[in-house]
Amino acid sequence: MITTIENEFIRVSINTKGAQLSSFYNKATKTEHMWQADEKVWPWHAPNLFPIVGGLINNELVVDDEKYPMNRHGFARQSEFFLLENDETSASYSLPNCENTLKVYPFKFDFQILYHLMEGALRITYKVINLDKKPIYFSVGGHPAFNVPFNKGENYEDYYLEFETEEHLDTHVLSKDGFFSGVTEAVPTPNKKLYLTRDLFNADALVFKDLKSRMLTIKCDKHDQTLALEFPHFNYLGIWAKPGADFVCIEPWLGCADTEGKQVDIKEKEAIQKLSVGHVFEAAYFVCL
Repeated sequence: MITTIENEFIRVSINTKGAQLSSFYNKATKTEHMWQADEKVWPWHAPNLFPIVGGLINNELVVDDEKYPMNRHGFARQSEFFLLENDETSASYSLPNCENTLKVYPFKFDFQILYHLMEGALRITYKVINLDKKPIYFSVGGHPAFNVPFNKGENYEDYYLEFETEEHLDTHVLSKDGFFSGVTEAVPTPNKKLYLTRDLFNADALVFKDLKSRMLTIKCDKHDQTLALEFPHFNYLGIWAKPGADFVCIEPWLGCADTEGKQVDIKEKEAIQKLSVGHVFEAAYFVCL
């Protein structure tokens, strides 16, 4: 089921499958900013990642010496959410634990995603409620894909990502299987700019663990149209596109993939979030005109 919310600046559509943002439409410029999930290229718009981010060695989640099958980025993106509330400018969704989730993730929870339009910005809030009698452990993140170029007749290479502050950036290199290799490589960003090229992601995503910036803006040398993503609560960031495709993903994460050869218990995973009994976790990011 598709739900649409809007204000005078933006019209947004969300699918209950994965509570996935499927459209972010700029009314003033008549621009659709979300990748439209071409199945021949990459069949997603903006998957929500929970209860893990990235890949697990052997596709196994280890909890208290028990191993559970878990695919890359977790099960939320494939799950049907419940629409909790909806009005003209907001919509909220819930994915509670159930018999099927307990088979692969032995924690009781309610994972909620809240969308709220605020003038020229969309706030996306992840909310995790601990319904268990023990602490729960999880990772969470976004994977939104934005159309580049914005307009027909433009070139992908005319676009760049502008970082909020000057950075000395090192990407944490992923293996062919999507795990951290232990290798880092410098990513030059002269004048805070990372230009998009067709071969930038030939070796998979760029992954940053120590960014100072908390905002990236998609810009073009040919015009003043922009789109920004703010991620004040997220310490990790992935940037990715399928090579040759007309989009770029800007991915705020609280969590990350395993490291090669190091299968560890969920409690020991890098960047894992721990939520105490009866507590509620919230973290938000923003898509801004």
